[in-house]
Amino acid sequence: MIAADELLLGLERVCARAGIGAPSTPQRLTGGATMESWRFACGADAYVLRRAPSLEFMEGRPFGHDVEAAIIRAAFAKGVTAPEVVAELTPDDDIGSGFVMRALPGTPNPKEILAMDDAAGLLKEAARDLARTHSIGRTDLPGAVPVMDYREAIADLKSQFYEAGGDRPIIALGLKWMEDNCPDPCDPVLIHGDYRMGNLLAEPGKLTGVLDWELAHFGDPHEDLAFGCMAVWRFARYDRPALGLGSLEEYFAAYEAESGVKIDRDRFRYWMIHRTVWWAMGCLRMAEQWRTGADRMLERVVISRRTSEQELDLLMLLEEDAPAEERRPALEIEDILDDEDGEASNGEIATAISEWLSTIKDKMEGHDRFQLAVARNALGMIARDDSILAFSSDLQLADEISDGEKSLETPGLLTQLRLDGLNKLLGDVPKYPALDAAGEKWLGENEWTSQSHKNCRIIWPNSTPL
Repeated sequence: MIAADELLLGLERVCARAGIGAPSTPQRLTGGATMESWRFACGADAYVLRRAPSLEFMEGRPFGHDVEAAIIRAAFAKGVTAPEVVAELTPDDDIGSGFVMRALPGTPNPKEILAMDDAAGLLKEAARDLARTHSIGRTDLPGAVPVMDYREAIADLKSQFYEAGGDRPIIALGLKWMEDNCPDPCDPVLIHGDYRMGNLLAEPGKLTGVLDWELAHFGDPHEDLAFGCMAVWRFARYDRPALGLGSLEEYFAAYEAESGVKIDRDRFRYWMIHRTVWWAMGCLRMAEQWRTGADRMLERVVISRRTSEQELDLLMLLEEDAPAEERRPALEIEDILDDEDGEASNGEIATAISEWLSTIKDKMEGHDRFQLAVARNALGMIARDDSILAFSSDLQLADEISDGEKSLETPGLLTQLRLDGLNKLLGDVPKYPALDAAGEKWLGENEWTSQSHKNCRIIWPNSTPL
């Protein structure tokens, strides 16, 4: 973690080189799953420094911040609502790797954006920006921007899976499906790679910015279209499948009108599944980043437990291929609320700490306030019993799925994976919007309501695990 005075001194060197004046003390912005963002002013103008938490954090990445800055400049020139880059950091600045850009108006808060009027208008502008991004040619960018090989991407995810233990059956099922259904390559276009709520800025009636271009590459345009439509990036608007703003039909029509490219629904589904597996592995890697010391921020360990969100979403996507008899509801809810006696349990202690932290929330501001919310989420996971982790790990079953010995046609496999997925998510993130959708689908609306799963677990009556 860089000291505030060191950061300010480094920014003074950067701003002097860029000719934009002396910077004010930078303030850390909230959020950011990978990179840091710091806002500061030079006179009347506002700027944002985007930097890596450490130089070690940049090791093994496809390209550095200099290439990312070049990509943003190319997008800006194409009329995408990308920020204007004014300077890249150099080693002599002594504040790490990153760049400085002009601050844009609007909020990145998905909750605020998804509550704005004229969601349909925002969706059209998002489709417009994506189409313009996809029009950027390879000659417009440095040669370091990679071109995705679909099969190599699957192999890389599979390697990551085994490095992480290879014991998550639902992820194994997704990887096997991807191997069996990988589409033929198409003419590659520039992909943003992280186009979703959380990386878009907006103000009422207007999209104002497209941020975080670190995952850009050349590939299939359906990948960008699908990623922002994943359930995790729709936040509370699970009912609006296109970026949380509207319908897929509206999104596709707006994109087709701007780009002249017809959407292929089968390719779109493939990339929904591919990127869901990709983000599941990204969540798992967060724990390793923390363990190695590359980034010891609290968000890393908490995000690692969000893998269960992606497992649930992945299973809901994959189960479309299961036989009809396997898709019928077969699960029930069992109440496990017990009165505690004697000394406080670990869960009660975690709850007590979380309740105390809520009393100091108003005394915190900026990134510290965000960290406090993350800490309370972490304590909630502990309070809901850490033994819930057992539901997600089964090395033997994962191997059998990977080897093709078991599939969605195997009697009872889908029900077992539903059982494990629901129970794991009940422990990790019970407020995840897709949980209610899955519960109603897999148990029936009469069995599952938004409140029925409190202090409970899901069971498979009269059956034993596979």
